[in-house]
Amino acid sequence: MTPAPAAATHCPYCALQCAMTLTPSAAVPVRPLAAPSVTAPSVTALSVTALSVTALSVTAPSVVSSGEPRVTVSGRDFPTNRGGLCKKGWTSTVLLDSPDRIAEPMRRGADGTFSPVSWVDALDDIAERLRRGRAEHGADSVGVFGGGGLTNEKAYQLGKFARIALGTSRIDYNGRFCMSSAAAAGNRAFGVDRGLPFPLAALGSAETILVLGSNVAETMPPFIAHLEKARANGGLVVVDPRRTATVRLTENGGGTHLQPTPGSDLVLLLGLTHIVIAEKLVDERFLRERTVGFDALARSVGAWWPQRVQSVTGVPVHQLREVARRLASGRGSYILTGRGVEQHVDGTDTATAAINLALVLGLPGTPHSGYGTLTGQGNGQGGREHGQKADQLPGYRKIVDPAARAHVAAVWGVDPDDLPGAGLPAVELLNSFGQPGGVRSLLVHGSNVVVSAPNVNRVRAGLAALDLLVVCDFFFSETASLADYVLPVTQWAEEEGTMTSLEGRVIRRRKALDAPSGVRNELWIMRELARRLESPGVFSESPAEVFDELARASEGGLADYSGIDYALLDSGAPVYWPYPAGSNGTPRLFQAAFAHPDGLARIVPVTPRPAPEPLNTPGSLTLITGRLLEHYQSGAQTRRVPELNDAKPHARAELHPTTAASLGVADGDLVELGNSRGSVRAIALVTATIRPDTVFLPFHFAGSECANLLTQDATDPISGMPEFKTTAVTVRAVREEVTA
Repeated sequence: MTPAPAAATHCPYCALQCAMTLTPSAAVPVRPLAAPSVTAPSVTALSVTALSVTALSVTAPSVVSSGEPRVTVSGRDFPTNRGGLCKKGWTSTVLLDSPDRIAEPMRRGADGTFSPVSWVDALDDIAERLRRGRAEHGADSVGVFGGGGLTNEKAYQLGKFARIALGTSRIDYNGRFCMSSAAAAGNRAFGVDRGLPFPLAALGSAETILVLGSNVAETMPPFIAHLEKARANGGLVVVDPRRTATVRLTENGGGTHLQPTPGSDLVLLLGLTHIVIAEKLVDERFLRERTVGFDALARSVGAWWPQRVQSVTGVPVHQLREVARRLASGRGSYILTGRGVEQHVDGTDTATAAINLALVLGLPGTPHSGYGTLTGQGNGQGGREHGQKADQLPGYRKIVDPAARAHVAAVWGVDPDDLPGAGLPAVELLNSFGQPGGVRSLLVHGSNVVVSAPNVNRVRAGLAALDLLVVCDFFFSETASLADYVLPVTQWAEEEGTMTSLEGRVIRRRKALDAPSGVRNELWIMRELARRLESPGVFSESPAEVFDELARASEGGLADYSGIDYALLDSGAPVYWPYPAGSNGTPRLFQAAFAHPDGLARIVPVTPRPAPEPLNTPGSLTLITGRLLEHYQSGAQTRRVPELNDAKPHARAELHPTTAASLGVADGDLVELGNSRGSVRAIALVTATIRPDTVFLPFHFAGSECANLLTQDATDPISGMPEFKTTAVTVRAVREEVTA
């Protein structure tokens, strides 16, 4: 048998989109997977003693394949990863033959048990229930929740499906929990949001890089190769309440670690800006020629002199001055932000403060310096450009703009007046479930809200109140396990499409092998439902055809893809948006002007405001959350990869030794973290790498280990970002035996 050709593609996980080659094996046939036997779980906490993370009873098929992998992974040279992959990338093909894989549509019975159903019967019933729900309760009684891991084609067609097949405004996606604050700040300051407005490789020439709220050494390990010059020059500055793997890169002369109190990042940035202005380190020509708003900023940061900033953040004055002077040295400086400073109710203002600091230093839009934000999810950039956001149409257009509505409606073949208006951002959408006038039917694509959303108990209650829940997934995730229908969809190596990486580069996802016979692509599912709903417009199942339509719909928008097609992408050319027809794309934005009509960046003064609930009260600690090297997002995939799950099978609560001693907790003890929203049980990890006033939990785990049982659903008033990163909790030892 002649082996199938190797597929040059990209990793399915983070936005670094590391290049890899998938080589199918001729010796291993593609076999249909047997459907698992599944019993729906209760929504009560899982076994505390065992700390179980299994949410379903699943009987796996006895044979999935011959036991040999159907496809092998090798790293591929590419500017972002330079041939390197992390643990998740190297093990990414394991899930293709997972015994947990759903192989045919599954329907929940009256007894709570799932059983197989044909595609025709499933889609006929779903369409009928959607039609009936719209007739009885209105179009906005139907909601759609998308994901930042969907390809550009799926994200685009999902937004189109919601608005013209369902007629609903109630669509948003899990990227609201990831990039919304940074996006809002970028749009406000620059007039456009592209996470990195320069190629990632540009960091390799920098002598100073300030990283705020991102542990890139664990979340995207190949990224750290781009920090080497800054480290060699002692110029890597990392801001984090923990001494993470990224922070350790600053040791031995590599740079500086600033360890502020949780939630004080905005004050820290105001203090750095104060020093830059007070010591006359600003780029006066840049400010005069390329910005507006500096005078108001100078007045607003006057209140944040170094000693006051030290009293709030805990960062010593001498470190503040050293970092400010280093950034102003003029030898190539970059400021990068991540979720640690953005996932707050003041996340937009904190990202804005970072941009303001970059602007007064004259960094953005210059050849050797800049500001950027590190996109997290695989298609977190492209996924926020083409219409699955509540207020958005393709090309990063605003849905309330009459010209944008007219343009997109013409591409879709509908009347602009028939398009719904802006919908609800994710938390408001989730909180509307089961409420009067709220969403009663929900379609979920590429998201696991039962683990990833804030205040999970409220989300679970809302899902239980729905009349219809349909989830498209590969596995019975914690959200899928609550569904009325679970529709099995293709995985990354079984489909064609495009993604847009953290640097704004559009890349190809290529098919390496066939999906199991009962599995379908979401484009096909949308087409079939649209046909049953007698939708206007055309819904193709061909990714290339959908991309061509996306390109036309985006033409003239901020995220203009009109000059891109599959032939260009397959040529290997570097393709950065905006890429209008007839152009060569835009690897580095803002070189001549910013995206506001007058070409000037906006400096917007911001000020701290009180936290939504008190922190650092007697008897409480501040909970911060984040990622682990071995896991990704809600863990629905990585917890099913034996090598990854065996390395980190449970959530561990990081506590400082002094704090642990005061609580009577030893390393390895079972502890309970609690507040008014819920409680979490985890194994204590006693470490001096965390502040004494802080406790850390990873957010990849489910059941009683789910960190988002504790987080609050208060949101940023501009971006809709929830307060994920600072939560008041109590911690106590639990005297039960536990096997770690």
